[in-house]
Amino acid sequence: MKHRFKKIDAIILAALIIIAGFFLVKGGYVSPPPTPDDVTPPEEDNETSPPPELPTPPTSFIPSYRRDVSPEDEGVHFDKIRIAREWWYYSAVFNDKDSELKNWSVQISFNHMARGDLIGTLKPDLLVVTLYGPDGETFGGMINKKRYLGILNSGTLIASSPGVNVEFENSWAEGEYPDWHVHAEDRDIDDVHEIVIDLDYHANSLPLWTIGSRAFDESKSSIANYLFTGIEVVGTVEIDGQEFEVKGIGHHEHSWTPNAIQRGSVNGWDWFHMTLDNGWNIYVSNYYPTPQAITSKLPKINPLGTFLITADNGESITELRNIDLVITRADNQIFPFVKMPVDFNIIAKPSLNPIYLISQSLLFGTNTLLDVDIEVKNAINKAWKFPTYLGMKVGMCEIEGTLSWSNEGEHEIPIHGIGVSWSMRALL
Repeated sequence: MKHRFKKIDAIILAALIIIAGFFLVKGGYVSPPPTPDDVTPPEEDNETSPPPELPTPPTSFIPSYRRDVSPEDEGVHFDKIRIAREWWYYSAVFNDKDSELKNWSVQISFNHMARGDLIGTLKPDLLVVTLYGPDGETFGGMINKKRYLGILNSGTLIASSPGVNVEFENSWAEGEYPDWHVHAEDRDIDDVHEIVIDLDYHANSLPLWTIGSRAFDESKSSIANYLFTGIEVVGTVEIDGQEFEVKGIGHHEHSWTPNAIQRGSVNGWDWFHMTLDNGWNIYVSNYYPTPQAITSKLPKINPLGTFLITADNGESITELRNIDLVITRADNQIFPFVKMPVDFNIIAKPSLNPIYLISQSLLFGTNTLLDVDIEVKNAINKAWKFPTYLGMKVGMCEIEGTLSWSNEGEHEIPIHGIGVSWSMRALL
């Protein structure tokens, strides 16, 4: 006999299912379906996950005497008869995300030139004020003005001690480690645009002497160069009346040389400071002791050239002294047989030269090798013709390549960034 479900049977069955489900949920055997408020979206690696930590390159041994400057070191030296030239230099790349001029760069330099540097002119005081944008924008340039004969500190550029205290008409820089303020106006440098720059520089690491020190010379050195790199820079840039807040990473350098070094001793140089996408900083300088018209080859030992890379804004430094710098492209012939460089290839590694044995000691066996290409853009050229025959080129530059080493494993880090450059060439 067939059994038929009655209505009361269906109601009882439904009640039993509901009651059983309630006890299963309470007992933790079954989870209730999630509500929209309970759903957590999956994490997106490209937004929330931190970038992988970069390995730190092997660093050089830098003696303490190379990492110390006094207020007297920062002050004026050309007031001494034996000092012929002195430069105070500041640059920056405005790479901070909050900078209103993102990826713009600036160069400001106060230069007391030797009279023989600009033969045939009574205007050896030089000011550089330049501003470069990432899309080819170029403002400013350089100008040289008069200095009186036989009177020290009586030209357009004047300076004093202690600390940095230098001025060139309405442009000036002042301060001492770790803080400086730089004010620059292009005035008659750029006839088309009006540029006013106000920047505060703050160094978070010690300086580095690249040439000279008083460790081996108790009297003040007559040839010297020190620099601060990876400096915090904040301030304003005004372009044709419109003001922009800027922020980024900067570089400050100070050098002086004696009368004994004539223009014929150094007939050119190539100089770079670059800030990389990964936060590292690179500094390069190479000096040419013979005219380009005679030879473009570097000597086997070049004590005035160096390559620095720092991953922590100057706290630790990798200093490479075996440098092979090749100019891969040049244009703008300024004098017979003399062209200004545009593209460079640089290969740098530790040097076996006994002169650099101390600083290179920690790099031996690490196979540290840097191979990069540098392209100069947004260039500004200045050439002094007869009888001076000297040319300078400043600009924005881009670097790309690799840094590799084999300390604690094999490493190869891609190198890419932007910065500023300065080249000088003389006919004789």
